[in-house]
Amino acid sequence: MSDRTFEDVKDVILSAHKNTAAGDKVNFYNTWAEDYDKDVALLDYRAPSLAANCLSSSFHGDRDTALVLDVACGTGLVAAQLKRRGFTQFVGVDGSKGMLRLANKTGLYQDLRQCMLGDEPLPFLAGQFDVVVIVGALSDGQVPVSVIRELCQVTKPGGYVGMTTRGNQDNLAYKAALEQEFKLIEEAGLWVCLEVKEAETWEKAVAEQEEGYIPGVVYVYRISQSLTQ
Repeated sequence: MSDRTFEDVKDVILSAHKNTAAGDKVNFYNTWAEDYDKDVALLDYRAPSLAANCLSSSFHGDRDTALVLDVACGTGLVAAQLKRRGFTQFVGVDGSKGMLRLANKTGLYQDLRQCMLGDEPLPFLAGQFDVVVIVGALSDGQVPVSVIRELCQVTKPGGYVGMTTRGNQDNLAYKAALEQEFKLIEEAGLWVCLEVKEAETWEKAVAEQEEGYIPGVVYVYRISQSLTQ
Protein backbone atom coordinates (compact mmCIF):
# COMPACT_ATOMS: atom_id res chain seq x y z
CA MET A 1 0.00 0.00 0.00
CA SER A 2 1.33 3.45 -0.89
CA ASP A 3 -1.20 5.41 1.19
CA ARG A 4 -0.03 4.19 4.59
CA THR A 5 0.08 6.86 7.27
CA PHE A 6 2.13 7.39 10.40
CA GLU A 7 -0.91 6.28 12.41
CA ASP A 8 -0.86 2.95 10.55
CA VAL A 9 2.82 2.57 11.36
CA LYS A 10 2.24 3.38 15.04
CA ASP A 11 -0.23 0.52 15.28
CA VAL A 12 2.24 -1.86 13.63
CA ILE A 13 5.16 -0.87 15.88
CA LEU A 14 3.11 -1.12 19.05
CA SER A 15 1.92 -4.59 18.07
CA ALA A 16 5.54 -5.59 17.34
CA HIS A 17 6.49 -4.75 20.91
CA LYS A 18 3.62 -6.88 22.21
CA ASN A 19 4.56 -9.99 20.19
CA THR A 20 7.00 -11.64 22.58
CA ALA A 21 6.52 -15.36 21.85
CA ALA A 22 8.96 -16.62 19.21
CA GLY A 23 6.26 -17.96 16.88
CA ASP A 24 4.23 -14.78 17.17
CA LYS A 25 7.28 -12.65 16.39
CA VAL A 26 8.14 -14.62 13.26
CA ASN A 27 4.58 -14.48 11.98
CA PHE A 28 4.46 -10.76 12.67
CA TYR A 29 7.67 -10.03 10.75
CA ASN A 30 6.69 -12.32 7.88
CA THR A 31 3.47 -10.34 7.54
CA TRP A 32 5.18 -6.98 7.91
CA ALA A 33 8.04 -7.66 5.48
CA GLU A 34 6.45 -6.20 2.34
CA ASP A 35 5.62 -2.88 4.06
CA TYR A 36 8.66 -2.73 6.31
CA ASP A 37 10.89 -0.36 4.30
CA LYS A 38 8.05 2.09 3.64
CA ASP A 39 6.95 1.99 7.27
CA VAL A 40 10.37 2.64 8.80
CA ALA A 41 10.80 5.54 6.35
CA LEU A 42 7.55 7.03 7.73
CA LEU A 43 8.95 6.41 11.20
CA ASP A 44 12.11 8.33 10.23
CA TYR A 45 14.08 5.36 11.56
CA ARG A 46 17.70 6.50 11.73
CA ALA A 47 19.35 3.54 13.48
CA PRO A 48 20.81 1.90 10.32
CA SER A 49 22.62 5.05 9.19
CA LEU A 50 23.73 6.00 12.71
CA ALA A 51 25.11 2.51 13.34
CA ALA A 52 26.86 2.42 9.95
CA ASN A 53 28.46 5.81 10.65
CA CYS A 54 29.82 4.66 14.02
CA LEU A 55 31.17 1.39 12.66
CA SER A 56 32.69 3.13 9.68
CA SER A 57 34.52 5.69 11.82
CA SER A 58 35.79 2.99 14.23
CA PHE A 59 36.86 0.45 11.60
CA HIS A 60 40.50 0.14 10.58
CA GLY A 61 41.16 -2.40 7.86
CA ASP A 62 40.31 -3.39 4.30
CA ARG A 63 36.60 -2.74 3.84
CA ASP A 64 36.50 -4.54 0.53
CA THR A 65 37.55 -7.87 2.04
CA ALA A 66 36.03 -7.51 5.53
CA LEU A 67 33.32 -10.13 6.09
CA VAL A 68 30.29 -8.56 7.78
CA LEU A 69 27.61 -10.54 9.63
CA ASP A 70 24.33 -8.63 9.67
CA VAL A 71 22.36 -10.14 12.57
CA ALA A 72 18.56 -9.66 12.48
CA CYS A 73 19.22 -8.26 9.01
CA GLY A 74 15.58 -7.68 8.10
CA THR A 75 15.25 -6.38 4.56
CA GLY A 76 18.91 -5.25 4.37
CA LEU A 77 18.78 -1.61 5.49
CA VAL A 78 22.01 -1.82 7.51
CA ALA A 79 23.94 -3.66 4.78
CA ALA A 80 22.85 -0.99 2.29
CA GLN A 81 24.24 1.73 4.58
CA LEU A 82 27.51 -0.14 5.12
CA LYS A 83 27.82 -0.73 1.36
CA ARG A 84 27.76 3.05 0.86
CA ARG A 85 30.69 3.25 3.26
CA GLY A 86 32.86 0.79 1.35
CA PHE A 87 31.96 -2.63 2.81
CA THR A 88 31.10 -5.27 0.21
CA GLN A 89 30.99 -8.74 1.83
CA PHE A 90 27.77 -9.47 3.72
CA VAL A 91 26.20 -12.49 5.38
CA GLY A 92 22.73 -12.04 6.86
CA VAL A 93 20.76 -13.92 9.48
CA ASP A 94 17.15 -13.37 10.53
CA GLY A 95 14.27 -15.33 12.04
CA SER A 96 11.77 -14.29 9.37
CA LYS A 97 11.62 -15.97 5.96
CA GLY A 98 9.64 -13.01 4.66
CA MET A 99 12.39 -10.60 5.63
CA LEU A 100 15.11 -12.88 4.25
CA ARG A 101 13.30 -13.13 0.92
CA LEU A 102 13.39 -9.34 0.58
CA ALA A 103 17.00 -9.17 1.78
CA ASN A 104 17.90 -11.66 -0.94
CA LYS A 105 16.35 -9.40 -3.58
CA THR A 106 18.78 -6.60 -2.70
CA GLY A 107 21.73 -8.59 -4.06
CA LEU A 108 23.84 -7.36 -1.13
CA TYR A 109 24.35 -10.71 0.61
CA GLN A 110 26.63 -13.59 -0.31
CA ASP A 111 24.74 -15.84 2.14
CA LEU A 112 21.51 -15.62 4.11
CA ARG A 113 20.47 -17.93 6.97
CA GLN A 114 17.31 -18.33 8.99
CA CYS A 115 17.80 -18.52 12.77
CA MET A 116 15.64 -17.69 15.78
CA LEU A 117 18.05 -15.62 17.85
CA GLY A 118 18.04 -16.68 21.46
CA ASP A 119 16.23 -19.94 20.70
CA GLU A 120 18.82 -21.40 18.31
CA PRO A 121 22.60 -20.85 18.26
CA LEU A 122 24.01 -18.66 15.52
CA PRO A 123 24.81 -21.01 12.58
CA PHE A 124 28.39 -19.84 12.14
CA LEU A 125 31.88 -20.85 13.16
CA ALA A 126 33.77 -19.15 15.98
CA GLY A 127 35.94 -16.28 14.79
CA GLN A 128 34.40 -16.18 11.32
CA PHE A 129 33.60 -12.48 10.86
CA ASP A 130 35.56 -9.22 10.77
CA VAL A 131 32.46 -7.20 11.66
CA VAL A 132 29.24 -8.26 13.40
CA VAL A 133 26.35 -5.81 13.55
CA ILE A 134 22.89 -6.03 15.11
CA VAL A 135 20.60 -3.04 14.67
CA GLY A 136 17.04 -2.68 15.92
CA ALA A 137 16.65 -6.12 17.48
CA LEU A 138 18.20 -5.58 20.91
CA SER A 139 15.14 -4.40 22.80
CA ASP A 140 12.52 -5.59 25.22
CA GLY A 141 10.51 -8.49 23.81
CA GLN A 142 12.88 -9.02 20.89
CA VAL A 143 16.37 -10.58 21.18
CA PRO A 144 17.58 -11.66 24.65
CA VAL A 145 20.73 -10.14 26.16
CA SER A 146 22.31 -13.62 26.22
CA VAL A 147 22.86 -13.39 22.44
CA ILE A 148 25.69 -10.86 22.98
CA ARG A 149 28.11 -13.64 23.96
CA GLU A 150 27.33 -15.42 20.68
CA LEU A 151 28.09 -12.25 18.74
CA CYS A 152 31.50 -12.12 20.42
CA GLN A 153 32.19 -15.77 19.63
CA VAL A 154 31.59 -15.49 15.87
CA THR A 155 33.74 -12.34 15.60
CA LYS A 156 37.43 -12.67 14.76
CA PRO A 157 40.02 -11.59 17.34
CA GLY A 158 40.51 -7.89 16.64
CA GLY A 159 37.13 -7.73 14.90
CA TYR A 160 34.32 -5.28 15.55
CA VAL A 161 30.84 -5.64 17.08
CA GLY A 162 28.29 -2.88 16.47
CA MET A 163 24.99 -2.86 18.37
CA THR A 164 22.05 -0.56 19.01
CA THR A 165 19.19 -0.26 21.45
CA ARG A 166 16.37 2.18 22.12
CA GLY A 167 16.52 4.59 25.06
CA ASN A 168 12.82 5.24 25.56
CA GLN A 169 11.00 4.57 28.82
CA ASP A 170 9.67 1.07 28.11
CA ASN A 171 13.14 -0.17 27.10
CA LEU A 172 15.18 1.22 29.99
CA ALA A 173 15.27 -2.01 32.03
CA TYR A 174 16.44 -3.97 28.96
CA LYS A 175 19.02 -1.28 28.14
CA ALA A 176 20.40 -1.47 31.69
CA ALA A 177 20.67 -5.28 31.48
CA LEU A 178 22.34 -4.98 28.08
CA GLU A 179 24.92 -2.49 29.32
CA GLN A 180 25.61 -4.68 32.36
CA GLU A 181 26.35 -7.59 30.02
CA PHE A 182 28.67 -5.36 27.96
CA LYS A 183 30.50 -4.43 31.17
CA LEU A 184 30.87 -8.07 32.29
CA ILE A 185 32.30 -9.04 28.90
CA GLU A 186 34.72 -6.11 29.04
CA GLU A 187 35.78 -6.98 32.60
CA ALA A 188 36.49 -10.54 31.40
CA GLY A 189 38.94 -9.06 28.88
CA LEU A 190 36.98 -10.28 25.85
CA TRP A 191 36.49 -6.87 24.22
CA VAL A 192 37.12 -3.13 24.60
CA CYS A 193 34.70 -0.29 24.02
CA LEU A 194 35.50 1.96 21.06
CA GLU A 195 32.43 4.18 20.98
CA VAL A 196 29.09 4.78 22.67
CA LYS A 197 27.03 7.29 20.71
CA GLU A 198 23.68 8.50 21.98
CA ALA A 199 21.14 10.00 19.59
CA GLU A 200 18.11 11.96 20.72
CA THR A 201 16.34 11.55 17.37
CA TRP A 202 16.38 7.77 16.87
CA GLU A 203 12.88 7.31 15.48
CA LYS A 204 9.48 8.92 15.86
CA ALA A 205 7.72 8.07 19.10
CA VAL A 206 4.71 5.75 18.84
CA ALA A 207 3.64 5.16 22.46
CA GLU A 208 0.86 7.33 23.89
CA GLN A 209 3.07 8.71 26.67
CA GLU A 210 5.84 9.77 24.28
CA GLU A 211 6.07 12.74 21.93
CA GLY A 212 8.39 13.72 19.11
CA TYR A 213 11.32 11.33 18.80
CA ILE A 214 12.64 8.65 21.12
CA PRO A 215 16.40 8.35 21.83
CA GLY A 216 18.70 5.46 21.02
CA VAL A 217 22.31 4.38 21.41
CA VAL A 218 24.99 2.86 19.17
CA TYR A 219 27.75 0.80 20.78
CA VAL A 220 30.94 -0.30 19.02
CA TYR A 221 33.31 -2.80 20.66
CA ARG A 222 36.49 -4.47 19.45
CA ILE A 223 37.16 -8.10 20.27
CA SER A 224 40.44 -8.70 22.09
CA GLN A 225 43.26 -10.05 19.95
CA SER A 226 43.80 -13.15 22.09
CA LEU A 227 40.68 -14.85 23.41
CA THR A 228 40.08 -17.72 25.77
CA GLN A 229 36.32 -18.05 25.58
